[in-house]
Amino acid sequence: MRIIGGLARGRKLKTPGRSNSIRPTTDRAREALFSIIGSMIHSARVLDLFAGTGALGLEAFSRGAKQVVFVEKESKAIHVINHNCALCTKGIKDIQGDELIVIQHDLCRGVNFKHPMFADSPCFDIIFLDPPYNKNLAEKSLSFLDTSNFITASTLIIAEESSANTLPDSYLRLKLADQRRYGDTGFWFYKARER
Repeated sequence: MRIIGGLARGRKLKTPGRSNSIRPTTDRAREALFSIIGSMIHSARVLDLFAGTGALGLEAFSRGAKQVVFVEKESKAIHVINHNCALCTKGIKDIQGDELIVIQHDLCRGVNFKHPMFADSPCFDIIFLDPPYNKNLAEKSLSFLDTSNFITASTLIIAEESSANTLPDSYLRLKLADQRRYGDTGFWFYKARER
C-alpha cells in the first residue's frame, strides 16, 4: 500500500499485518475516490474516522489538505498511523504540529471525542468514514455525524462499506448525493440538506 499522489507520492505505508478489524482501502479504490474529490482536497480540514492505517487521511494530506484528524480505537493501529504520519511528512518542509492529529477513541460509542486543537472550530470540509464492513457501523456512524457539530452546509462525508450493502438515502440533516462501486468497495457521498 502506498500514497498515490501529491507530495508524499510513492511512499509505502506500514500496515498492521493480520487484523480482523482493519481492512485498508485498496490503492485502486483510493485512486478512484481521489480522482472524484481531488479539487476539494486543497486546504481542506479532513476527519478520518476508523482511520486504520491512516491511508485515506494521509492521501488527502499529501494532496494539500490543511489539517487531518485521525480517529481510531485500536492501539496497534494508532502506532501504525503515527508511523505512517512520520513517514509521509519526512523531508516535507513547513509541517506544523497541528496539521496531523491522532486521537484514540472508540467510535462505536459515538463521535463525541474532544481534542484541544480543534475545540473552537470542530467543523470539517471532508469526513472519511471507513469502518469494518458488514457490521452496521457505517450506518450507525452516519447517524452520529448527522447530529454532530462536525458538519456544515458544505461538508462532504464519504462512507465506505461493502459494495454488496446498501446505506440510507437520507438522514435528518444529510442526504445521499452520489454512490460509486469499485469491486468489493462501495463509496456513499453525503452532503447536508439544503435549508
